Order: sequence, then C-alpha cells, then structure tokens
Amino acid sequence: MIRSSLLVAVFAASASAQFRPPAVPLVTANPYLSVWSRGDKLADSWPTHWSGPNMGMVGMIMVDNKPFRWCGMQPSDVPAAVQKSVKVEALSTTYEFDAGGVAFEVAFLSPTLPKYPDYASWAGTIVYLGVHNTDTQTHTVTMYLDISGEWCTNTPNQNIVWSRARAAGVNLVSMGVDQSRPLARTGDHTRLDWGRTYLASQDKFGASTVIAECEESRRAFSRHGTLTDSDDLRQPRHADDQWPVMAVSQQMGRLEPGKSNECKFIIAQDEGRCVEYFERPLKPFWASHGGTFAATISELFRDDSELLKLVRAENQRIHQEAAAVGGERYAQLCDLAYRQTMAAHIIAADADGTMLMFPKENTSNGCIGTVDVFFPSAPFFLHENPELLAAQVRPLLEYGSMAHRWKFPFAPHDLGVYPKANGQVYGGAEESEANQMPVEESANMIILVEALRQAKGGGGEALARKYWPAITTWAGYLKEHGLDPANQLCTDDFAGHLARNANLSVKAIVALGAYANLCEKIESPEAAVAWRATAAEYVKKWMELAADGDHTVLAFGKPGTWSLKYNLVWDEILGLKLFPAEVHKKEIAWYFKRMNKFGPPLDSRETYTKLDFAAWSGAMCDSREEFERFISPLYDFANETPDRQPLSDWYQTTSGKDMGMHARSVVGGLWARMLAKP
Repeated sequence: MIRSSLLVAVFAASASAQFRPPAVPLVTANPYLSVWSRGDKLADSWPTHWSGPNMGMVGMIMVDNKPFRWCGMQPSDVPAAVQKSVKVEALSTTYEFDAGGVAFEVAFLSPTLPKYPDYASWAGTIVYLGVHNTDTQTHTVTMYLDISGEWCTNTPNQNIVWSRARAAGVNLVSMGVDQSRPLARTGDHTRLDWGRTYLASQDKFGASTVIAECEESRRAFSRHGTLTDSDDLRQPRHADDQWPVMAVSQQMGRLEPGKSNECKFIIAQDEGRCVEYFERPLKPFWASHGGTFAATISELFRDDSELLKLVRAENQRIHQEAAAVGGERYAQLCDLAYRQTMAAHIIAADADGTMLMFPKENTSNGCIGTVDVFFPSAPFFLHENPELLAAQVRPLLEYGSMAHRWKFPFAPHDLGVYPKANGQVYGGAEESEANQMPVEESANMIILVEALRQAKGGGGEALARKYWPAITTWAGYLKEHGLDPANQLCTDDFAGHLARNANLSVKAIVALGAYANLCEKIESPEAAVAWRATAAEYVKKWMELAADGDHTVLAFGKPGTWSLKYNLVWDEILGLKLFPAEVHKKEIAWYFKRMNKFGPPLDSRETYTKLDFAAWSGAMCDSREEFERFISPLYDFANETPDRQPLSDWYQTTSGKDMGMHARSVVGGLWARMLAKP
C-alpha cells in the first residue's frame, strides 16, 4: 500500500473493501455543509448535499500532460483515474487512485471532534492530496479542485457574487448570495444561502486560483494543466448561469521514481450568524473567542500537526473501542455514523459565551432542538463528550421553565424550525395538547438529566438544581399518566397515535427511577425512597399488563402483538436495575425469533424498523457473540440497501429500502452498546 508521508501519519493503512457505505461522507460539518458521494466511485456521479441537490465539485490530476478525473462527472472526455479503494473512518474518508504511473490519495478530513468544540463548531473540511511515483519513470504532476456556486445557495437560480482575498500565507476565493438575508430561510431540505463559502489554498510556488465559468476552467486545466488567466467579472448572476466555479491548482513538481509529494486545500463556510435563539442571533462557538475566519484557515495551513494527531487517535480509538464490545461490523457502522451524527448539529455560543448545541431533524420536518431527536443520539454524546449533550438539553430546560411561554405540565417537543429556535412548532405548538408527546418528551428529559449527572463532566446535577421546578412537574405528570399512557404519539410518530403503549410505559418507569436518583441529590433521601418505591410498584404492574407468553405486548390489552422494548436499555445504562434481568433476556430471545434479513421490525404492525432503536435493543445482549449476531443484519442493511444516501434510520427489514429518514443524528444511538456493556 502506497502512502504519502503526510497521509500515512493520519489515516489507517488498509481499506475495508468489503464494506460499501450507502453514501460516503466528504465535506461534513453541520446541516448546511454536509456533502456526500452516493456512488461506489467518486468520479461516477456528482457529490450531493444530504438533502439531495448536487453540489458541483470536480477533481483532476495532470500526469505528464495527461489529465485524469478523480471527482465529478466533467469534463466527460477526461478519463477517470482508477479508483483502488475508499475507506470511511470516524473523522476522515480516504480514496486511493492510480493514474499515469503514479498512485495518489485524496483524504477528506472533517474535524468534528466532540471533545474539542472549537474544532467541531467550525464549518470546514481539509482535503489532503498525496501522490507517489510507482514506476521507473520521472513524472510531472499537477492537482486541480473546483466547487460551484451551488455550495453557497439554497437553489441555483439565486444570484451570487464572488471575491478573492489573501490571509497570512493563504489564498482565499469565496462566493455568497447577493444581498443575502442571514437566518431568514427556515425549513427541512435547505442549504446555506447567507455568509460565504470559501476554497482556500496555500500561497506558495505552483499554486493558483481562479473564479470562472465551469467549462472554461475545467477545459483549461484538462488541456494545458493550468487555470485561466483571469477571473470572470460578470456578477452578480445566477449560480446556474454557466455555473461559475472557484478553482485551485497546485503543481506537485517532478517526481523521481519512489518519491512523493503532497498538498492540501480547505473547503469551508463562514455563516456569520448560525442560529436564532429566542430572537437572539448567535455566532458559531469557535467565533465566541474573538478569532476570525481567515485566521482560523491560516492557522490550519501553517500548522495542522496537532489536529492530525487528534484525528488519527480518534479514528483508531473509535474503531478499537467499538470492535472490542461489538466486533468489526459494529465498528464499521460506528465509523460511518460518527460524522453523520455530528454533522446534523450546529454548536453556537449564547450571549454570555455558554455553549448551546442544536440538532436538526433532517428529512422529517426540519425542527430544531427536537427532544426525541437528541434523546436517540444521546448515547454518542454521553460516550464522547457529555458536555455537548448538556448543550442540547439546556435550551429545552430553559424553554420548559418559561411559565409565560410553556404552560403545559409536560416537556416541550422542540424549539422551532431550523435555524430559528424561538418556540415549539410541532403538534399543538404552544396552544394545544392534541398532538403533543407528553409522556415521551417528559421521560426523555428526566432520563437525560440523570444520565448527565452520572457522566463525568456532564453537569447534570447543576442543571437539575437550576431547573428543578420544571423537572419535578414533569415527574409528577409521569407518575399520573406514565404507567398506562393514554392515546398519544411517541417518538415513533410515523406509526400514529397508540394508547397503552407498553414500550412508552417502560420509558416513563425508567424516568421515575431516574428522578428518584435526582431527588437523592437535590431534594431529600426520603423523597428518593418514595419515588423509587413508585417505580418498583409500576414495574410489577407493567409485567402483569405486558405479559404475553414468551414475549411482551405492543400495547396493554392487545395479546398477540409485540414491539421492541428498546427503552429498557436505559435501565441498564443508568444502573437502575428496575426491571428483572429475565425481562431483558426474554425480550432479546423474542427479537431473534422475529429477525428479518436486515434486522428486527420495530413492532408487529409493520416490517420496518428504526436503526437506532434496533441497536438499543441489541445493546442489551449479554455476550459479545450474541450482540454480533444481532448487529450483523443492521450492517447488512448499510452494506446492501439500494438507496444511495446518508445512513437511514427508518427502513424496511425485508428489502433494505429507506422509508424516508436519513442523514439524521439519531444514528448516534449505535453507541448504546458502549454504554450498556462497556
């Protein structure tokens, strides 16, 4: 395996040829900057935004005056380099190619490191290119990369403008929408159309940049190995009007046999303002310390050694920890889910510098700060950095404590529609109880506060003290309504309302046990004893109500039905031990009996499942061998699904077909195994 001196220090030494991700993460940072390849080969299709539209990007290499294409579908008369492999790791994707007697690699590194919010909140990806002479001839090599105006628009019929600048040792070209309106566009399938999108390169010999019509720029390089002489000055104009691109080329020099060289480019977005939180426009967290966007890019070009060490360590750690508790297939699923989980969020700073993190409910309704979205992803954050989970929980606790706004005795569902976190919009919003998720969200919030209290650095006890009146109100609601829930929605709202939901009842009981633990710290030992007694009493009643021979029912009073009791995993994660061990074991045995080609159905009504909740269910397996058998069909789904898009969490267990939800943070639920059986 040929590796350049730079890339060998960062990325794994072997590709996983047998694993075919449904889509490959390329440039992933947040819901706006999230670009994927949906094909087996990078040069066979256009990269796309997670929501579907093309994100024009072309990569070429010139070897001895012969051009080869390694990314994108144009120029069509330029042959594609031979793609040898692709490897997806937690924070990087590395492609290997052969062309004209040289081997080269292209690595996309997105520094969404949970333990380093400054990196994770910065919207950018570093593209590393390394080339090695593999034959006996000397070769002259030049690299090329461009991105189109699609990267700075929501739709390509928007007017765009462009400019160039120089920072310390860096050339910057940028594009943005003419007369953009920061934070004005809301919705689900949306892209950033404010701020600026940058393509950056080092200001050194052999590097050049241009902003030009796409065919002109690509034709100039493919014919002559150089860029056009001058920038296109016809602006503003629509992004689809001859498709202006920002392009960069870098001469790699003459490579003697056995010699290597490398370079790097940066693709990034400067949002300026990223989220509106109760009418306050917020900056990304990295910007709260006074740094500038250009200075950040300059520093990464000047010295990225520390970042590369962090990425290498994180790639290895995640894969090794996952493999240790769940095997190689589980580890590969976690590698794929890592950047998807992080890229569905924005990390912002409140006016006082407090870190706030906002998930986007991708592909389901575009809500911001949805409780039953950050609850499924919570295992990832509890394992990787509980401080980030606290940053997601805090805004909902604040909102639920606003007596003048939130008047219900249960927790809210969301904070609004991305990027405006100004108050709930789902169901009855702030006006009606009809389509709320009262038991679901109240239990979710209490469980997460207790999980944060137990987690090192989670700050759960401080959160509980500050918002204790609201938490206590929600606990009282669960005590009255949680054991045998009325007809209402749960997080599986696509299945519709359901009365007497046995799995929802499990969640309510676990939340009461979690609240008892909180009482021990916040209120009194006597209160804790009383609440634990209530939870224990409800467990006994639940076992009577749910019993149906060798399994438990979907809904009380509905014999012959069943469902994944995925909420039981929190009994293990929190160490509550409310439910007898035989309940967990009996459930796991039943799920194996109901297993289809791509996993266990969510319940007896349909053959679809939820990836996150199937993983939660499997996390309760006693042995690693049993868990590997359970997780293997989920791996098969990712490896074989016909839908080439970011990992789906709602799909058919018989065919692997997506049911309409993908690119969502909830795949962070895969980390439940690392919490339940560390």
